[in-house]
Amino acid sequence: MDFMSTVKGSLLEGFYPKGWDMARIDACASTPASEVLTRQKHWNEDFRPVPCATLADFDMMMGHEIAHTIRKAREDGVELAMILPVGPMGMYRWAVYFLTEWNVSCDHVWGFNMDEWADGFGNTLPPEDPAGFQNAMLGAFYGPLGPLTVPASHRNFATKENLPTYASKIAELKRKGARLVTVFGIGRMCHIAFWEPHFAAEFATVEEWKKQTHRIGAQLHPLTIEQNAITSFKSRTTLVPCRANTIGPGLFLQSDRIIGGADGVLGRGMQWQGLSFWMTLRYGPDMWIPSTFMPTLPGKLFFLEDLAGPLVPEAN
Repeated sequence: MDFMSTVKGSLLEGFYPKGWDMARIDACASTPASEVLTRQKHWNEDFRPVPCATLADFDMMMGHEIAHTIRKAREDGVELAMILPVGPMGMYRWAVYFLTEWNVSCDHVWGFNMDEWADGFGNTLPPEDPAGFQNAMLGAFYGPLGPLTVPASHRNFATKENLPTYASKIAELKRKGARLVTVFGIGRMCHIAFWEPHFAAEFATVEEWKKQTHRIGAQLHPLTIEQNAITSFKSRTTLVPCRANTIGPGLFLQSDRIIGGADGVLGRGMQWQGLSFWMTLRYGPDMWIPSTFMPTLPGKLFFLEDLAGPLVPEAN
């Protein structure tokens, strides 16, 4: 007795995106933890998952990767455009630490925050709002870097006025030889940024879907709301906006490299991200599951080892 055998006629019938093959998803989640690093045919030859034993290891290793990427671009004399998330966040403290220790200026870096809470018209929170992503980035990354920081004129946030300019700004930077690196987490619904799986219903082809650079006031999936209630709002669903401004695959799939992170482990042996993590690695590229495209790009996906499972109930 499981989801597939009981969903018909239940309140969850039709709740998940219609493009999701639940049996195939279950097969992904049934993979033995020992096979998590086994390469798949659809992975980029330069993509690899990186296991982390503890959250402290995860934060440090991912932060080092971000700092190393910034330092390498500087040493190579090229500009660096970085699409940046607010979640995960712990890696920024270590990125600041390494960049400060190495005395690496970030004046060659251009930051593009990938999303922001919004209303149905794309209006966002004030920059100083504690729940806003702009405030979070200033507190975690731009501010602590001090004199080494990314210039204010190089910082981009996903407001309804600025988000539509991302594509042209990134295109111009790349035209001049800049690298594009996307730093990301994986949502419960396998979104990248807030590009949700149900958006796929609007597009006749994957090619059309891949061209979408952004969305203003995007409708978020209910499980995205609940994920954020748990991870960012201390369970208080009533504080979570139901919409957001977000980049789309037309930007993150242009990445020269990716730096991903999956740290969704809770207490008492529980977690929220293992299923999404395995879907990302094993399902294969599918526009109904946006994160499945990330392994097709060069880079690393750092993950807490507990996410590999086994994803089964534990006996008391």
